[in-house]
Amino acid sequence: MKKRRFSASDVLFKAGTRTLALFLVALVVAIGGILIYQSMPTIRLFGLNFWRTQEWNPVTGQFGALPFIWGTLYSSILAMLIAAPISIGVAIYISELCPNWLRQPLVFLTELLASVPSIIYGLWGIFVLVPAVRYVQMLCPDWLREVPLFSGPRNGLSLLSAALILTIMVIPFTSSIAREVLKAVPMAQRETAYALGATRWEATMVALHYGRVGIVGAIMLGFGRAFGETMAVTMVIGNNPKLSLSLFAPQYTMAAVIANEFAEAADDLHISALVEIGLVLFIVTFLINAASRLLIWGITHQKKESGKAPAATLESVA
Repeated sequence: MKKRRFSASDVLFKAGTRTLALFLVALVVAIGGILIYQSMPTIRLFGLNFWRTQEWNPVTGQFGALPFIWGTLYSSILAMLIAAPISIGVAIYISELCPNWLRQPLVFLTELLASVPSIIYGLWGIFVLVPAVRYVQMLCPDWLREVPLFSGPRNGLSLLSAALILTIMVIPFTSSIAREVLKAVPMAQRETAYALGATRWEATMVALHYGRVGIVGAIMLGFGRAFGETMAVTMVIGNNPKLSLSLFAPQYTMAAVIANEFAEAADDLHISALVEIGLVLFIVTFLINAASRLLIWGITHQKKESGKAPAATLESVA
């Protein structure tokens, strides 16, 4: 066999692209390293108590990040519980059921909503969503307000408002990725299902089963975006560093406290505490996105394997 020859341009191109890829890796490592270095004062002073205590008082030098962790997890998980089924439904309709004349406008609208800046969602939340939540609170009877899940001031600035605005922001993003996953399902999967006597619903279930790994990855990517969202949540959540189970109580998130207090931090310890919150936010977001990317990457291998034996995923239909 002839040996392949590489020109100087090929070598330069390969070296250049490799350098750019390594630069991105080095950039991520540098960001993590700087966050660790800047947060060392609070790591040494408070240790694990920083994440287990609730008091946040920059004046007295007491920093406990538990209310921010709770608010971030509570709002993000609640948002994904609402957004996930809606996103999957939108993706199924556009990829499987939508007529051709309507498909492209819907795709354009979902991608447009996914690209709207978060500050726009925040303004919409203040003028539309918060008054709507306040109206719902006013309709709640007094006995219901005694229940811990529904207690809180009737001003609309609450964890529920934050969860709802995150839901609206995450649905276009998650549904767009889930739609691409369903588009990647080979037509042979559906055709084989129909050949076995499956209904349209059952054939859709086969496509969902085939792309389940990628759909889970899409949901996790949406969760990663909800987890790190800043401006829209800051504008509607109420920003109260008190741990509460109530949907109607004002709460706080990690991203929101950094945005609100970093510019006004009075001393180095306060800055270090905010940077340590940013470090945990960076690590968790990185892990969520890495796991979701691995799941989406896994669907390509599943596609190759199922292409060799398409009937394997159709056992339930048979």
